[in-house]
Amino acid sequence: MARIPDVFIDDLLNRTDIVEIVGARVPLKKQGRDYAARCPFHDERSASFTVSPTKQFYHCFGCGAHGTALGFLMNYDRLEFLDAVEELAQRAGMEIPREQAQFNRPPDLADLHTVMESCRQFYVKQLARSDEARAYLDGRGLDETTITHFQIGFAPPGFDSLSRAVNNDAHKLKMLTRGGMFSTNDRGHSYDKFRNRVMFPISDRRGRTIGFGGRVINPDDAPKYLNSPETELFHKGRELYGLWQVRQVHSKIPYLLVVEGYMDVVALYQHGIDTAVATLGTATTPEHAELLFRNSETVVFCFDGDNAGRKAAWKAVESVLPRMKEGRQAFFMFLPNGEDPDSMVRKEGKLGFENLREAATPMSRFFIEHLSEGLQLQTLEGRSRFAEITKPYLAQLPDGSFRDLMQAQVNEIVGLSSSQERAAPMVRRSRNAVPVAKRSLVRSVIALLMQQPSLALELQPPYPFAALKLPGIDLLCELLMRVDERPEINTGMLLESFEGTEHFEPLSKLAATIIPSEEEILLQEFNDAITQLEIRMREQRLGELQEKQRRNEMTALDIEELMRLLRLKLSPPAQT
Repeated sequence: MARIPDVFIDDLLNRTDIVEIVGARVPLKKQGRDYAARCPFHDERSASFTVSPTKQFYHCFGCGAHGTALGFLMNYDRLEFLDAVEELAQRAGMEIPREQAQFNRPPDLADLHTVMESCRQFYVKQLARSDEARAYLDGRGLDETTITHFQIGFAPPGFDSLSRAVNNDAHKLKMLTRGGMFSTNDRGHSYDKFRNRVMFPISDRRGRTIGFGGRVINPDDAPKYLNSPETELFHKGRELYGLWQVRQVHSKIPYLLVVEGYMDVVALYQHGIDTAVATLGTATTPEHAELLFRNSETVVFCFDGDNAGRKAAWKAVESVLPRMKEGRQAFFMFLPNGEDPDSMVRKEGKLGFENLREAATPMSRFFIEHLSEGLQLQTLEGRSRFAEITKPYLAQLPDGSFRDLMQAQVNEIVGLSSSQERAAPMVRRSRNAVPVAKRSLVRSVIALLMQQPSLALELQPPYPFAALKLPGIDLLCELLMRVDERPEINTGMLLESFEGTEHFEPLSKLAATIIPSEEEILLQEFNDAITQLEIRMREQRLGELQEKQRRNEMTALDIEELMRLLRLKLSPPAQT
C-alpha cells in the first residue's frame, strides 16, 4: 500500500510547532534557545527533556526518548501513525491525500465509525430492557459502575434487531455489513451476527467503537465467545480489549496485565485491578507486543498453568523478544489448573491476586526454563545443544544491557567464560548499519547535517565522493539528496523521512547531539569535512588507477585521469 506522500508529511510538520504540541501536554520552561521539562516518559527529578523549536525535535537525555511532533503524539497520546497524522492535519486545517493514504481509508469511513457507535448505544439500551441479561451480570457480581465503565450491552434474540433499529435504511445497512454486524446464510440472506449475547464493545486508541465481543448468557448456546470478523476498522491481531479504559484511568500506566477474556478484564476492574487488557481470541502478536510496550514499560502476561497456557506464553515470548529495549520488563503469571483471572480474583481478592502478580516469573527465567526443558544440562552435549537453541533467540534482542545479561546467563549455564565469549562475539550489526565510530569523518558530516540540514545546499549532485568506500557514505549521499530535493526541510522533517528504517535510531541520536557552534563555524566545519572526503576520494581513485597500471590494463582515458590526479596531489594547498 502506498504511503502518505513525504511532501505532505513535510508540509504538515512545517505548519506544526512542536513547542505548542508538547507544551499543551507538558509544562515547558524556556532554557536558552530551547525549552526544558521533566521527561513525561520516565520518572526523574531534574529536567533532562528538551524541545528545540529550531530543529522541531524533542529529546530526553535521561531515557533517550526523541522524535518529531508526530512521534510525540504517538508516544504521549499513544496514537497510531495515521491517527497522529490526522490529529496534526486537523489542527493545521489540512486534508490528507486520501487516494494515497497509507491505509487507503475510504472517504465514508466516518459513516462506518458512526454506525458502529450507534450499535453500541443500541446494545446499551437493550441491556436495560432485558431482565435475563441483567440477572446474568448481577450473578457475575458486576455493579453499575463497572457496566457503565465498559459500556456493556445486550444483543436481543431476534435475527433482524439491527435492521429494524436503523429502519432498514439502505446506506446504514451497507455500513453495518462493512462493520461485520451481519452474517449471511446459504441463500444469501443477511441476519444479525450477535443474538442473545452480552455485548462488550471494543474501542480503538481514540475511544471509537470498532467491533464487539459477545458472550452467551445461556450455557447451552455456542460458541461461548463470538468476536467481530476482520473489517476495515477491526483487526484482532492489532487490538487489545480494555486498553482504552486503562488509559482513561491512568495518565502513566504502571503495568499492563494481559489476560485472555473480556470477563477477566471486567472482573479484575470490579475488584480494583484497573490495568488489565485482553487479546481478542488470538495468540499474542508482534503488533500486540509493540502496542503493550508503547503504553507501559512493564507487561505481565497471565495464562493458565497447563500445557496450552505455557504454549501461549511462549508465543508471547517470541513476539516480545525483539522489542525488549532498555527499561522494558516482561513477566509471566501462571494460574492453577482450572482457574482463570475472573475466578482467581473472586477467590483471592485484590490483595491476594496482586501478591500472585508480584511473584510472576521474569521473562528471562521462563526463557531459560522453556528452552532447557528436556535437556541434560549436566552433560557437555546438553549444554552444547542449549547454546545452539538459544542463539537465534538471543540474536533477536535489541542491543543493550538486557541482551548482554541474557547472553552472560546462557554462557554461565553452558560453562563459557567471559574471555571465550569475547573471542567469538555475537554479530550485532547488519551489513548496512550506520557506523558508530566516534571519529569517523562520514559520521561527523552526518552529525552536522542533522544539526543544520541547510548545510547540504552548499553542494550540488552528483557528489564527487559518492563512490568512496567508507562506511555510511551511502547514507550521507541519501541525506544530501533529500535536502537537495526539499530545501526547506528541517531536522525533524528530515528525521521523520527515515522513520521505520534502520537509520532512524542512529540519526535520532545525532540529531539530539548539542554542538555549541555558530552557523558560520558549522558551515566551516562542514566545508572542511567535505574537502577531506573529496581528498580521500581522489586518493582512492589514484590507488585504483595505479593498480590498473601494475596490471597493464590502462586506457588512454585512465592515463589522462592518473596524470590529473598526480598533479592535484603534488600541487601546493590553496592559500586562504
